[in-house]
Amino acid sequence: MAAKSFIRSSLPLMIYLLLVVLLVVAPVIYLASYSGYTAAQQELEDDIEELQGQTEYGIILAVNLVDTGLELFDASLDREMEEGFGPFIAEYERAGRDPGAMDLSGVKEQLEGRMDLYIINESGIIEYTTYPPELGYDFKDIPEFYDYITDIRLNNAFSADRIVPEIATGMLRKYAYQPSSDRRYLFELGLAEPEFEEQRTALSYVDAIRDVANENPYVSEVRIFDCLGERIVGAAHPDDDRRMAMALQAYRERAILEAEDVETGGLIRYLFIDRANSDYASDVSMVVELTYTTNVAEEMAAGIFARHAGVLLIGLTLIACAFAVAIHSLTRPVRTLVEDVDAVARGDLDRPIRVSGAEEFVHLERSVSAMVASLKETLQRLRESEVEVARHSRILEDEVRARTIALEESNRTASLLLDIMGHDINNANNVANLYSELLLEDLEGEPEAELLWKAKAGLTKSIDIVKSVNTIQHIQGRPGAVRAIDLDRIIRSEIESLPGSRISYTGTTVFVLADDLLAEVFSNLLGNAVKFGGQDAEIAIQVEDHGDEVTVSVEDTGPGVPDAVKPRLFNRLSRGNSGVAGTGLGLYICRTLIERYGGKIRIDDRVPGHPGSGTAIRFSLKKAGGEGSP
Repeated sequence: MAAKSFIRSSLPLMIYLLLVVLLVVAPVIYLASYSGYTAAQQELEDDIEELQGQTEYGIILAVNLVDTGLELFDASLDREMEEGFGPFIAEYERAGRDPGAMDLSGVKEQLEGRMDLYIINESGIIEYTTYPPELGYDFKDIPEFYDYITDIRLNNAFSADRIVPEIATGMLRKYAYQPSSDRRYLFELGLAEPEFEEQRTALSYVDAIRDVANENPYVSEVRIFDCLGERIVGAAHPDDDRRMAMALQAYRERAILEAEDVETGGLIRYLFIDRANSDYASDVSMVVELTYTTNVAEEMAAGIFARHAGVLLIGLTLIACAFAVAIHSLTRPVRTLVEDVDAVARGDLDRPIRVSGAEEFVHLERSVSAMVASLKETLQRLRESEVEVARHSRILEDEVRARTIALEESNRTASLLLDIMGHDINNANNVANLYSELLLEDLEGEPEAELLWKAKAGLTKSIDIVKSVNTIQHIQGRPGAVRAIDLDRIIRSEIESLPGSRISYTGTTVFVLADDLLAEVFSNLLGNAVKFGGQDAEIAIQVEDHGDEVTVSVEDTGPGVPDAVKPRLFNRLSRGNSGVAGTGLGLYICRTLIERYGGKIRIDDRVPGHPGSGTAIRFSLKKAGGEGSP
């Protein structure tokens, strides 16, 4: 019935053939479409990269063109600035070369009030000026500028500067410098005219940069920083500290830097535009921050992907329709044959098998007809044997029932005998062990003591064997139910039973799923560590928490276990190569109990790769709940 149900729930053969065809054809169409898509995407990426290079080159070219025009205008004021130093120097000489005695306001009036006067001392500080906002400014804060004006003071005569924003208010001024005759001071004139602002409006770096950037649809924002890293144009951002640091780095390295836009995930390019001129003190170089968005490129890539996906879907649909028609015609004889075979399967063994088409289908019809005839004969023989089988089944059931009762009775008798033997033998062993200890005290130092020690060792081994047998009987006789057990209490109890041993343990608060026999695991492992490692061996117990389970490790510094012995050490009655006597049941009991609790146990080298450096036995236990669970 299960097989019949499975066949009826399967898909028609035509569907399978169609799927096979699609599985063969689809990868070819997909590869062709994917190849076209990747080529188009690569072309788009190349176009974006080329447009980015053109945009940045155009910005540099536009800034250079604007700055060339501004430089020509700035140079047209040089003669007027040079003539303005005549009254300035004359007043210095009149005051006996004492700047504090100079009438700077009077000199400013002689210059029609259009220029402010500045006297810069050897330390680069504006010591005297007619422009109070900049009094006391220290040019050492701008090391390169300070070095330049110091060179003018010591070596040059008149030196004109560009029209640049003043430090205090940002107002545009034309500056010029000339040293005092004794080279103690550097005189500075600052010319401020309203036409400076108009001229900067006509020739604007900002407009030129934005005009070029607007031609690139991938540029979402333009900001400009000066040589001090201060933002000249553009809106503020939450991460401006990082951006200003990048602008300063681009200026110092005089290079182009890239960074990721943490807000949009786009690309930020810091474009250094070098406008430094050794003829001028001021550096009008700038750093242009261009933020490239990925939205436009992603939309274009999505459009390309949608077109190729549409072509792929249409192609697969047309191919599927064509092959569906062809396959439907080819599978008609199979469908007819299936109808007839299905009728036979329902019990109509007299149903004729119809066939048409190729020679293969004719051979199939003959084979199916022969199978139906054989099936009729088989059914007849089965009916005849049903009565005989039923009779033998009843006899067999009676025999199995009787043997089961006898086996259960034998098991109960064996368990009773094991309990009696374990109790009586254990009592006898304990009494003999007690008397042997008393005799050892009396025979201490006598030759017969050695023989008595060997007898006592045999009794101890016998006690261990009886204990192991009782433990195995309890394991096999109890149901597999487990409960929450305090792991720390079990470990500490077994440590206390070995007072002379060197055992380290830090404690745990984990409860595990086990029963009272868990103590036998630690008793056997610690006993083996002491027995085979000796009294000087160091033993360490560790409990590692791994979420739903814990891993317990019992390590010792004894002689270790050879690799050849490890695979069979947990088998029943298996012993190591040590000369120390053992029952061969301790580790078998440990494995049986750990597997009973749903865990696994293994033996490792305490030091990986060095079997002779000690043994580490590790096993896992399932946790009963959170730490401190009752």
